[in-house]
Amino acid sequence: MSLLFSRASLASLGLALGLSALCLSPSMAQEAAPAPAAPADAAAPAAAPVDPNTVIATVNGQPLTEADLVLAEGELSQQFAQLPPEQRRAAALSAAIEIRVMAAQAVTTGLDKDPDFQRRMAFLQQRALHGEMVEKGVVDKVTDAEVRARYDQEIANTPPVNEVHARHILVKTKEEAEAIIKQLDGGADFQKLANEHTSDPSGKSNGGDLGWFGPGQMVPEFDKAAFALDVGKYTEQPVQSQFGWHVIKLEDKRAKQPPAFDDVKDQAKQAVIRDKYFALVKSLRAGAKVEIPDAKLKKAVDTLESAK
Repeated sequence: MSLLFSRASLASLGLALGLSALCLSPSMAQEAAPAPAAPADAAAPAAAPVDPNTVIATVNGQPLTEADLVLAEGELSQQFAQLPPEQRRAAALSAAIEIRVMAAQAVTTGLDKDPDFQRRMAFLQQRALHGEMVEKGVVDKVTDAEVRARYDQEIANTPPVNEVHARHILVKTKEEAEAIIKQLDGGADFQKLANEHTSDPSGKSNGGDLGWFGPGQMVPEFDKAAFALDVGKYTEQPVQSQFGWHVIKLEDKRAKQPPAFDDVKDQAKQAVIRDKYFALVKSLRAGAKVEIPDAKLKKAVDTLESAK
């Protein structure tokens, strides 16, 4: 969780200026030129894990460790986005050193005693602890079984929905559509007529095939007409939409299959996390003494809380 802060964006501006100098430096640009590709059979050995306590540098006698560097890289990742990967470690170390020397000077000049700074620092600590509580007390405690149960619950609570497989012939005028329906009444082949007459470019070579679709995926007029048909039937009257006049044939109908668990497990996990988070907040708020003297503000806060 971030403990960095800015006042009038000055701190981030200083880092941005320093990092932009690295990005624009001619020597750095030359270093960023791609190296010749290694032979295909020369596989790069896996990098050995680095001890987080390894000292990378010392600043005024104080160690700066691998763990500190990893934290700097994570906290400042957006500033490093334009740098080639091989330069980000050096940029992170440079930024970490810059932060330390500036922070030390701030302490020397007494800026750490400023009441406004102390208030903001207390808030940032609380925000960081909030984040740790979410991570350790909520996210890390979510089990695979809970995620699967949430998925099963959502599937069970979702009403069954039909989807249809349809074809259509799109023409510019109602008269054209009526003439096509008359040919169909006389036994003409729908796919052949679609290839010959439809103005839908995607349907000229596949007999007007639209594949499978569910409710709401087509414009309302088309949607209503398609789902009202019996399998194998076509519309007896032309259907008008914003695109023109349609003649629609229903090829098949089936119950729409729910998404596979693996396809939506991340969404299911987020739903579990959200529920656990709000349950934790509710229990903690119930045990906390919160007083808001401003009646109007209290009402607004209560309204927000009741919506969670």
